[in-house]
Amino acid sequence: MRSILIFSMALFFAPLVQAQGAIENLSGAATNALNAIRAQHGLAALRADKKLTRASAVHAEDMVKKGFFSHTGSNGSTIGKRARKQRYKFCVISENIAKGQKDLDQVLTSWMGSPGHRQNILNADVTDFALVRGSGDVWVMMLGRSGC
Repeated sequence: MRSILIFSMALFFAPLVQAQGAIENLSGAATNALNAIRAQHGLAALRADKKLTRASAVHAEDMVKKGFFSHTGSNGSTIGKRARKQRYKFCVISENIAKGQKDLDQVLTSWMGSPGHRQNILNADVTDFALVRGSGDVWVMMLGRSGC
């Protein structure tokens, strides 16, 4: 039983490989930093969610492959549609995207310096998150709350 759990966790935190290259799942690496930011503001910790991770990875891959940068997918998809496609049943959903930041500290600093992105990270109503990075330092973070 323990080996199954360890194997499942390894699969969850392993990089997601897509046709265009690696999509790196940084949710595990970001958990402590993100929750430290939230704790400074008296907010509850977030947990990484595999459905949001898949939705984030799909959007990052789409942007990399099709060469665009937007909250709207190349097929017109919205964050809500992408989350629902991965069976994430939400009552709250938001998305931060970034491009060019070379590491986790840079992207979190960038988002915390932007009022809209900061608001998403500090939203007291969210409980789950995902963070991925695609080729060319394309970042996608989804934050949500399921089953409200």
